[in-house]
Amino acid sequence: MSNWRAFSKKQKTVLTWWCPGSPYARRDAIICDGAVRSGKTLCMSLSFVLWMFAAFHGQAFAMCGKSLNSLRRNVIRPLVGHLEGLGFTCREKISKNMVEISRGGRSNTVYFFGGKDESSAASIQGMTLAGVMFDEVALMPRSFVEQALARCSVPGSKFWFNCNPEHPWHWFYREWIKKVKEKNALYLHFVMEDNPSLSPGIRRRYESLYAGPFYERFVKGKWTAASGRVYPMFDEGVHVVKDLPREYEQYAVSCDYGTVNPTSMGLWGKKDGVWYRIREYYYDSRAKGSHKTDEEYYAALVELAGDRPIQAVVVDPSAASFIECIRRHGKFPVIPAKNDVVAGIRRVGDLLKERKLLFSPACKDTFREFSLYCWDERAGKDAPKKENDHAMDDIRYFVSTIASEEEKDGFFVLSVDHKEEKVWDFG
Repeated sequence: MSNWRAFSKKQKTVLTWWCPGSPYARRDAIICDGAVRSGKTLCMSLSFVLWMFAAFHGQAFAMCGKSLNSLRRNVIRPLVGHLEGLGFTCREKISKNMVEISRGGRSNTVYFFGGKDESSAASIQGMTLAGVMFDEVALMPRSFVEQALARCSVPGSKFWFNCNPEHPWHWFYREWIKKVKEKNALYLHFVMEDNPSLSPGIRRRYESLYAGPFYERFVKGKWTAASGRVYPMFDEGVHVVKDLPREYEQYAVSCDYGTVNPTSMGLWGKKDGVWYRIREYYYDSRAKGSHKTDEEYYAALVELAGDRPIQAVVVDPSAASFIECIRRHGKFPVIPAKNDVVAGIRRVGDLLKERKLLFSPACKDTFREFSLYCWDERAGKDAPKKENDHAMDDIRYFVSTIASEEEKDGFFVLSVDHKEEKVWDFG
Protein backbone atom coordinates (compact mmCIF):
# COMPACT_ATOMS: atom_id res chain seq x y z
CA MET A 1 0.00 0.00 0.00
CA SER A 2 3.02 2.31 0.24
CA ASN A 3 2.69 3.40 -3.39
CA TRP A 4 -0.96 4.42 -2.98
CA ARG A 5 -2.19 7.89 -2.20
CA ALA A 6 -3.76 8.36 1.22
CA PHE A 7 -7.41 7.31 1.37
CA SER A 8 -10.07 9.94 1.91
CA LYS A 9 -12.16 9.95 5.08
CA LYS A 10 -15.10 8.37 3.25
CA GLN A 11 -12.90 5.68 1.69
CA LYS A 12 -11.48 4.87 5.14
CA THR A 13 -15.03 4.38 6.40
CA VAL A 14 -15.68 1.89 3.59
CA LEU A 15 -12.46 0.05 4.45
CA THR A 16 -13.21 -0.23 8.17
CA TRP A 17 -17.00 -0.19 8.69
CA TRP A 18 -17.12 -3.91 9.52
CA CYS A 19 -14.20 -3.86 11.99
CA PRO A 20 -14.76 -4.56 15.71
CA GLY A 21 -15.14 -1.23 17.46
CA SER A 22 -16.59 0.50 14.40
CA PRO A 23 -19.94 2.22 15.07
CA TYR A 24 -21.25 0.43 11.96
CA ALA A 25 -19.96 -3.09 12.71
CA ARG A 26 -23.45 -4.45 13.33
CA ARG A 27 -24.84 -3.23 10.01
CA ASP A 28 -25.82 -5.94 7.54
CA ALA A 29 -24.93 -4.03 4.40
CA ILE A 30 -23.06 -1.09 2.95
CA ILE A 31 -24.30 1.05 0.04
CA CYS A 32 -22.00 3.47 -1.78
CA ASP A 33 -23.47 5.60 -4.55
CA GLY A 34 -22.51 8.85 -6.23
CA ALA A 35 -20.42 10.35 -8.99
CA VAL A 36 -18.25 8.49 -11.47
CA ARG A 37 -14.56 8.22 -10.61
CA SER A 38 -15.27 9.03 -6.98
CA GLY A 39 -13.24 6.16 -5.52
CA LYS A 40 -16.07 3.79 -4.58
CA THR A 41 -15.12 0.58 -6.37
CA LEU A 42 -11.49 0.01 -5.40
CA CYS A 43 -11.91 0.68 -1.69
CA MET A 44 -15.12 -1.40 -1.57
CA SER A 45 -13.66 -4.44 -3.35
CA LEU A 46 -10.53 -4.30 -1.19
CA SER A 47 -12.60 -3.96 1.97
CA PHE A 48 -14.79 -6.87 0.85
CA VAL A 49 -11.78 -9.20 0.69
CA LEU A 50 -10.22 -7.93 3.93
CA TRP A 51 -13.54 -8.48 5.70
CA MET A 52 -13.98 -12.01 4.36
CA PHE A 53 -10.52 -12.99 5.64
CA ALA A 54 -11.10 -11.39 9.03
CA ALA A 55 -14.44 -13.17 9.46
CA PHE A 56 -14.28 -16.45 7.50
CA HIS A 57 -12.17 -19.34 6.29
CA GLY A 58 -13.18 -21.89 3.66
CA GLN A 59 -16.33 -20.07 2.58
CA ALA A 60 -17.79 -19.04 -0.79
CA PHE A 61 -18.53 -15.46 -1.80
CA ALA A 62 -19.84 -13.75 -4.91
CA MET A 63 -18.83 -10.62 -6.80
CA CYS A 64 -21.38 -9.46 -9.36
CA GLY A 65 -21.25 -6.98 -12.23
CA LYS A 66 -23.43 -5.99 -15.14
CA SER A 67 -21.44 -8.49 -17.22
CA LEU A 68 -18.55 -10.82 -16.53
CA ASN A 69 -16.33 -8.81 -18.87
CA SER A 70 -17.05 -5.51 -17.13
CA LEU A 71 -16.58 -7.14 -13.71
CA ARG A 72 -13.17 -8.52 -14.68
CA ARG A 73 -12.08 -5.26 -16.32
CA ASN A 74 -13.31 -2.82 -13.69
CA VAL A 75 -13.01 -4.81 -10.47
CA ILE A 76 -11.17 -8.13 -10.57
CA ARG A 77 -8.00 -7.15 -12.45
CA PRO A 78 -7.22 -4.05 -10.37
CA LEU A 79 -8.16 -5.86 -7.16
CA VAL A 80 -5.96 -8.91 -7.79
CA GLY A 81 -2.94 -6.69 -8.43
CA HIS A 82 -3.42 -4.86 -5.13
CA LEU A 83 -4.09 -8.07 -3.18
CA GLU A 84 -0.90 -9.68 -4.46
CA GLY A 85 0.97 -6.57 -3.38
CA LEU A 86 -0.45 -7.11 0.12
CA GLY A 87 0.76 -10.72 0.27
CA PHE A 88 -2.38 -12.54 -0.84
CA THR A 89 -2.19 -15.41 -3.32
CA CYS A 90 -4.87 -15.31 -6.03
CA ARG A 91 -5.51 -18.31 -8.29
CA GLU A 92 -8.10 -17.37 -10.89
CA LYS A 93 -9.88 -20.16 -12.76
CA ILE A 94 -11.29 -18.35 -15.76
CA SER A 95 -13.27 -21.32 -17.10
CA LYS A 96 -15.09 -21.61 -13.77
CA ASN A 97 -15.51 -17.84 -13.21
CA MET A 98 -13.88 -17.93 -9.81
CA VAL A 99 -10.75 -17.00 -7.90
CA GLU A 100 -9.26 -18.76 -4.89
CA ILE A 101 -7.67 -16.27 -2.49
CA SER A 102 -5.37 -17.31 0.34
CA ARG A 103 -3.13 -15.72 2.93
CA GLY A 104 -1.68 -16.77 6.27
CA GLY A 105 -3.20 -20.24 6.25
CA ARG A 106 -6.69 -19.00 5.44
CA SER A 107 -8.46 -19.26 2.10
CA ASN A 108 -11.81 -18.36 0.57
CA THR A 109 -13.35 -18.67 -2.88
CA VAL A 110 -14.98 -15.83 -4.80
CA TYR A 111 -17.33 -16.65 -7.69
CA PHE A 112 -18.06 -14.12 -10.47
CA PHE A 113 -21.51 -13.45 -11.91
CA GLY A 114 -22.94 -11.17 -14.58
CA GLY A 115 -26.41 -9.75 -13.93
CA LYS A 116 -27.31 -8.51 -17.39
CA ASP A 117 -31.00 -9.52 -17.53
CA GLU A 118 -33.83 -11.40 -15.83
CA SER A 119 -32.47 -14.79 -16.91
CA SER A 120 -29.25 -14.16 -14.94
CA ALA A 121 -30.98 -15.07 -11.67
CA ALA A 122 -30.83 -18.74 -12.62
CA SER A 123 -27.01 -18.69 -12.72
CA ILE A 124 -26.70 -18.10 -8.99
CA GLN A 125 -29.47 -20.38 -7.73
CA GLY A 126 -28.51 -23.19 -5.37
CA MET A 127 -25.34 -21.61 -3.97
CA THR A 128 -24.58 -20.97 -0.32
CA LEU A 129 -22.68 -17.73 0.20
CA ALA A 130 -21.14 -15.86 3.12
CA GLY A 131 -21.34 -12.50 1.37
CA VAL A 132 -21.94 -10.81 -1.95
CA MET A 133 -20.70 -7.61 -3.58
CA PHE A 134 -22.55 -5.89 -6.43
CA ASP A 135 -20.59 -3.50 -8.65
CA GLU A 136 -22.99 -1.10 -10.42
CA VAL A 137 -26.05 -2.68 -8.82
CA ALA A 138 -28.40 -0.13 -10.43
CA LEU A 139 -27.65 -1.73 -13.82
CA MET A 140 -28.82 -5.18 -12.68
CA PRO A 141 -32.37 -6.57 -12.65
CA ARG A 142 -34.05 -6.84 -9.28
CA SER A 143 -34.66 -10.59 -9.68
CA PHE A 144 -30.93 -11.28 -10.02
CA VAL A 145 -29.97 -9.13 -7.03
CA GLU A 146 -32.63 -10.63 -4.78
CA GLN A 147 -31.69 -14.17 -5.79
CA ALA A 148 -28.05 -13.45 -4.90
CA LEU A 149 -29.04 -11.96 -1.54
CA ALA A 150 -31.14 -15.02 -0.78
CA ARG A 151 -28.02 -17.19 -1.21
CA CYS A 152 -26.29 -15.47 1.75
CA SER A 153 -27.41 -17.85 4.50
CA VAL A 154 -24.09 -18.22 6.37
CA PRO A 155 -24.24 -16.55 9.82
CA GLY A 156 -22.42 -13.21 9.76
CA SER A 157 -22.86 -12.70 6.02
CA LYS A 158 -23.06 -9.14 4.70
CA PHE A 159 -24.10 -7.35 1.51
CA TRP A 160 -22.01 -4.81 -0.41
CA PHE A 161 -23.49 -2.46 -3.04
CA ASN A 162 -22.08 0.32 -5.19
CA CYS A 163 -23.54 2.23 -8.12
CA ASN A 164 -23.89 5.48 -9.99
CA PRO A 165 -27.35 7.03 -9.65
CA GLU A 166 -30.19 6.42 -12.09
CA HIS A 167 -33.72 7.87 -12.07
CA PRO A 168 -35.61 8.28 -8.75
CA TRP A 169 -38.16 5.57 -9.67
CA HIS A 170 -35.43 2.93 -9.82
CA TRP A 171 -36.19 -0.13 -7.70
CA PHE A 172 -32.82 -0.05 -5.89
CA TYR A 173 -33.22 3.59 -4.91
CA ARG A 174 -36.73 2.98 -3.59
CA GLU A 175 -36.10 -0.38 -1.90
CA TRP A 176 -32.63 0.15 -0.44
CA ILE A 177 -31.48 3.76 -0.36
CA LYS A 178 -34.86 5.14 0.75
CA LYS A 179 -35.15 2.29 3.29
CA VAL A 180 -31.57 2.24 4.51
CA LYS A 181 -32.52 2.14 8.21
CA GLU A 182 -35.08 -0.58 7.65
CA LYS A 183 -32.43 -2.62 5.83
CA ASN A 184 -29.87 -2.03 8.62
CA ALA A 185 -27.41 -0.70 6.04
CA LEU A 186 -24.69 1.94 6.06
CA TYR A 187 -25.21 4.47 3.26
CA LEU A 188 -22.33 6.61 1.97
CA HIS A 189 -22.71 9.14 -0.84
CA PHE A 190 -19.56 9.85 -2.87
CA VAL A 191 -18.53 12.86 -4.94
CA MET A 192 -15.39 13.20 -7.07
CA GLU A 193 -13.62 15.08 -4.28
CA ASP A 194 -13.76 11.86 -2.22
CA ASN A 195 -11.19 10.32 -4.58
CA PRO A 196 -7.73 11.73 -3.69
CA SER A 197 -6.20 10.27 -6.86
CA LEU A 198 -8.21 12.63 -9.11
CA SER A 199 -6.50 15.93 -9.84
CA PRO A 200 -8.59 19.10 -10.28
CA GLY A 201 -7.81 18.99 -14.00
CA ILE A 202 -9.14 15.43 -14.38
CA ARG A 203 -12.27 16.38 -12.41
CA ARG A 204 -12.87 19.28 -14.78
CA ARG A 205 -12.47 16.90 -17.73
CA TYR A 206 -15.19 14.60 -16.40
CA GLU A 207 -17.42 17.57 -15.65
CA SER A 208 -17.15 18.62 -19.30
CA LEU A 209 -18.17 15.20 -20.65
CA TYR A 210 -21.81 15.14 -19.55
CA ALA A 211 -24.90 17.28 -19.89
CA GLY A 212 -28.52 17.19 -18.73
CA PRO A 213 -29.57 14.33 -16.43
CA PHE A 214 -26.29 12.48 -17.00
CA TYR A 215 -24.36 15.46 -15.60
CA GLU A 216 -26.61 15.51 -12.55
CA ARG A 217 -26.11 11.78 -12.02
CA PHE A 218 -22.53 11.06 -13.02
CA VAL A 219 -20.92 14.33 -11.89
CA LYS A 220 -23.20 15.54 -9.09
CA GLY A 221 -24.17 12.01 -8.02
CA LYS A 222 -27.91 12.72 -7.81
CA TRP A 223 -30.82 10.35 -8.39
CA THR A 224 -32.60 12.76 -10.72
CA ALA A 225 -35.36 12.50 -13.29
CA ALA A 226 -34.64 13.19 -16.94
CA SER A 227 -36.49 16.23 -18.26
CA GLY A 228 -36.34 18.72 -21.12
CA ARG A 229 -34.44 18.14 -24.35
CA VAL A 230 -32.62 14.85 -24.64
CA TYR A 231 -29.59 16.49 -26.30
CA PRO A 232 -29.29 20.01 -24.86
CA MET A 233 -25.61 20.01 -25.82
CA PHE A 234 -26.39 19.94 -29.56
CA ASP A 235 -25.61 23.33 -31.11
CA GLU A 236 -25.87 23.95 -34.86
CA GLY A 237 -23.18 26.59 -34.52
CA VAL A 238 -20.80 23.96 -33.15
CA HIS A 239 -21.87 20.64 -34.66
CA VAL A 240 -22.78 21.65 -38.24
CA VAL A 241 -19.76 21.82 -40.55
CA LYS A 242 -20.01 23.70 -43.84
CA ASP A 243 -16.65 22.55 -45.20
CA LEU A 244 -16.78 18.76 -44.91
CA PRO A 245 -13.67 16.64 -45.52
CA ARG A 246 -13.26 15.60 -49.15
CA GLU A 247 -12.11 12.07 -48.29
CA TYR A 248 -12.88 9.71 -45.43
CA GLU A 249 -11.12 6.71 -43.93
CA GLN A 250 -14.29 4.64 -43.46
CA TYR A 251 -17.96 4.76 -44.39
CA ALA A 252 -21.11 3.38 -42.80
CA VAL A 253 -24.89 3.83 -43.04
CA SER A 254 -27.41 3.78 -40.20
CA CYS A 255 -31.15 3.20 -40.59
CA ASP A 256 -34.29 3.53 -38.50
CA TYR A 257 -36.91 1.68 -40.55
CA GLY A 258 -40.60 2.51 -40.59
CA THR A 259 -43.62 1.46 -42.59
CA VAL A 260 -46.25 3.78 -41.12
CA ASN A 261 -43.67 5.84 -39.22
CA PRO A 262 -40.85 7.66 -41.06
CA THR A 263 -37.73 5.90 -42.28
CA SER A 264 -34.47 7.70 -41.59
CA MET A 265 -31.02 6.80 -42.96
CA GLY A 266 -27.68 8.51 -42.46
CA LEU A 267 -24.45 8.21 -44.44
CA TRP A 268 -21.40 8.49 -42.18
CA GLY A 269 -17.72 9.06 -42.90
CA LYS A 270 -14.82 8.89 -40.45
CA LYS A 271 -11.91 11.32 -40.64
CA ASP A 272 -9.21 11.79 -37.99
CA GLY A 273 -11.30 10.21 -35.23
CA VAL A 274 -14.45 12.22 -36.03
CA TRP A 275 -17.61 10.78 -37.61
CA TYR A 276 -19.46 13.08 -40.03
CA ARG A 277 -23.09 12.63 -41.07
CA ILE A 278 -22.51 13.46 -44.72
CA ARG A 279 -26.01 12.99 -46.13
CA GLU A 280 -29.34 11.65 -44.99
CA TYR A 281 -32.53 10.15 -46.37
CA TYR A 282 -35.84 10.78 -44.59
CA TYR A 283 -39.23 9.56 -45.82
CA ASP A 284 -42.47 10.17 -43.90
CA SER A 285 -45.15 7.94 -45.47
CA ARG A 286 -47.96 9.72 -43.58
CA ALA A 287 -46.88 13.13 -44.82
CA LYS A 288 -46.32 11.85 -48.36
CA GLY A 289 -49.56 9.87 -48.45
CA SER A 290 -47.99 6.64 -49.74
CA HIS A 291 -45.99 3.73 -48.35
CA LYS A 292 -42.78 2.30 -49.76
CA THR A 293 -41.71 -1.31 -50.05
CA ASP A 294 -38.47 -2.84 -48.76
CA GLU A 295 -37.13 -2.82 -52.32
CA GLU A 296 -37.88 0.88 -52.70
CA TYR A 297 -36.10 1.64 -49.43
CA TYR A 298 -33.20 -0.51 -50.57
CA ALA A 299 -32.99 1.56 -53.76
CA ALA A 300 -32.85 4.68 -51.56
CA LEU A 301 -30.04 3.09 -49.55
CA VAL A 302 -28.06 2.38 -52.74
CA GLU A 303 -28.52 5.97 -53.89
CA LEU A 304 -27.48 7.32 -50.48
CA ALA A 305 -24.32 5.20 -50.44
CA GLY A 306 -23.32 6.01 -54.01
CA ASP A 307 -20.07 4.37 -55.05
CA ARG A 308 -18.52 4.64 -51.58
CA PRO A 309 -17.08 1.48 -49.93
CA ILE A 310 -19.69 1.01 -47.20
CA GLN A 311 -18.26 -1.16 -44.46
CA ALA A 312 -21.53 -1.72 -42.62
CA VAL A 313 -25.21 -0.82 -42.72
CA VAL A 314 -26.60 -0.66 -39.17
CA VAL A 315 -30.35 -1.25 -39.09
CA ASP A 316 -33.13 -1.07 -36.51
CA PRO A 317 -33.05 -4.65 -35.08
CA SER A 318 -36.84 -4.97 -35.34
CA ALA A 319 -36.73 -4.41 -39.12
CA ALA A 320 -36.24 -8.09 -39.96
CA SER A 321 -37.66 -7.91 -43.48
CA PHE A 322 -35.47 -4.96 -44.48
CA ILE A 323 -32.38 -6.58 -42.98
CA GLU A 324 -33.12 -9.70 -45.01
CA CYS A 325 -33.66 -7.58 -48.12
CA ILE A 326 -30.21 -6.00 -47.73
CA ARG A 327 -28.61 -9.40 -47.14
CA ARG A 328 -30.33 -10.89 -50.16
CA HIS A 329 -28.84 -8.28 -52.47
CA GLY A 330 -25.36 -9.02 -51.13
CA LYS A 331 -23.98 -5.54 -51.78
CA PHE A 332 -23.63 -4.29 -48.19
CA PRO A 333 -22.73 -6.02 -44.89
CA VAL A 334 -25.73 -5.46 -42.59
CA ILE A 335 -25.75 -5.42 -38.79
CA PRO A 336 -28.78 -5.37 -36.47
CA ALA A 337 -28.19 -2.36 -34.24
CA LYS A 338 -27.61 -2.37 -30.51
CA ASN A 339 -30.78 -0.95 -28.99
CA ASP A 340 -30.22 -0.01 -25.36
CA VAL A 341 -32.02 3.34 -25.49
CA VAL A 342 -30.69 5.17 -22.42
CA ALA A 343 -27.12 3.88 -22.74
CA GLY A 344 -27.20 4.80 -26.43
CA ILE A 345 -28.46 8.31 -25.68
CA ARG A 346 -25.63 8.78 -23.20
CA ARG A 347 -23.07 7.66 -25.79
CA VAL A 348 -24.47 10.07 -28.39
CA GLY A 349 -24.33 12.87 -25.82
CA ASP A 350 -20.71 11.99 -24.98
CA LEU A 351 -19.64 12.20 -28.62
CA LEU A 352 -21.52 15.47 -29.13
CA LYS A 353 -19.79 16.95 -26.09
CA GLU A 354 -16.43 15.79 -27.42
CA ARG A 355 -17.26 17.13 -30.93
CA LYS A 356 -16.60 13.71 -32.41
CA LEU A 357 -20.03 13.63 -34.07
CA LEU A 358 -20.52 16.37 -36.68
CA PHE A 359 -23.10 17.05 -39.39
CA SER A 360 -23.45 18.35 -42.93
CA PRO A 361 -25.78 21.34 -43.38
CA ALA A 362 -27.86 19.07 -45.62
CA CYS A 363 -29.16 17.06 -42.62
CA LYS A 364 -32.25 19.23 -42.07
CA ASP A 365 -34.47 16.51 -40.58
CA THR A 366 -31.77 15.67 -38.06
CA PHE A 367 -31.60 19.29 -36.90
CA ARG A 368 -35.40 19.50 -36.63
CA GLU A 369 -35.53 16.39 -34.46
CA PHE A 370 -32.61 17.50 -32.25
CA SER A 371 -34.66 20.60 -31.36
CA LEU A 372 -37.84 18.61 -30.59
CA TYR A 373 -36.59 15.35 -29.04
CA CYS A 374 -37.55 15.44 -25.33
CA TRP A 375 -37.71 13.21 -22.27
CA ASP A 376 -41.11 11.85 -21.27
CA GLU A 377 -41.50 13.10 -17.70
CA ARG A 378 -44.66 11.03 -17.17
CA ALA A 379 -43.07 7.68 -18.04
CA GLY A 380 -41.95 6.77 -14.52
CA LYS A 381 -38.56 5.77 -15.92
CA ASP A 382 -35.88 7.12 -18.24
CA ALA A 383 -37.58 7.26 -21.62
CA PRO A 384 -37.75 9.80 -24.43
CA LYS A 385 -41.08 10.69 -25.97
CA LYS A 386 -41.91 8.48 -28.93
CA GLU A 387 -42.13 11.36 -31.36
CA ASN A 388 -39.63 13.27 -33.47
CA ASP A 389 -37.26 10.38 -32.89
CA HIS A 390 -36.51 8.67 -36.21
CA ALA A 391 -33.25 10.43 -37.14
CA MET A 392 -32.48 10.35 -33.41
CA ASP A 393 -32.88 6.57 -33.40
CA ASP A 394 -30.75 6.01 -36.48
CA ILE A 395 -27.99 8.19 -34.98
CA ARG A 396 -28.20 6.25 -31.72
CA TYR A 397 -28.00 2.93 -33.58
CA PHE A 398 -24.90 4.15 -35.38
CA VAL A 399 -23.16 5.41 -32.26
CA SER A 400 -23.99 2.37 -30.10
CA THR A 401 -23.01 -0.15 -32.75
CA ILE A 402 -20.04 1.49 -34.49
CA ALA A 403 -18.91 4.90 -33.23
CA SER A 404 -18.89 4.33 -29.47
CA GLU A 405 -15.41 4.66 -28.00
CA GLU A 406 -16.01 2.34 -25.09
CA GLU A 407 -13.79 -0.23 -26.83
CA LYS A 408 -10.50 1.66 -26.65
CA ASP A 409 -8.51 -0.96 -28.54
CA GLY A 410 -10.74 -0.84 -31.60
CA PHE A 411 -14.34 -1.79 -32.23
CA PHE A 412 -15.10 -4.98 -34.10
CA VAL A 413 -18.48 -5.88 -35.52
CA LEU A 414 -19.51 -9.18 -36.99
CA SER A 415 -21.80 -9.35 -39.98
CA VAL A 416 -23.15 -12.70 -41.04
CA ASP A 417 -24.89 -13.12 -44.37
CA HIS A 418 -25.83 -16.15 -46.43
CA LYS A 419 -22.47 -16.37 -48.18
CA GLU A 420 -19.73 -15.57 -45.72
CA GLU A 421 -18.72 -14.18 -42.37
CA LYS A 422 -17.00 -10.81 -42.34
CA VAL A 423 -15.19 -8.99 -39.56
CA TRP A 424 -14.79 -5.23 -39.86
CA ASP A 425 -12.46 -3.14 -37.72
CA PHE A 426 -13.91 0.27 -36.89
CA GLY A 427 -11.03 1.26 -34.59
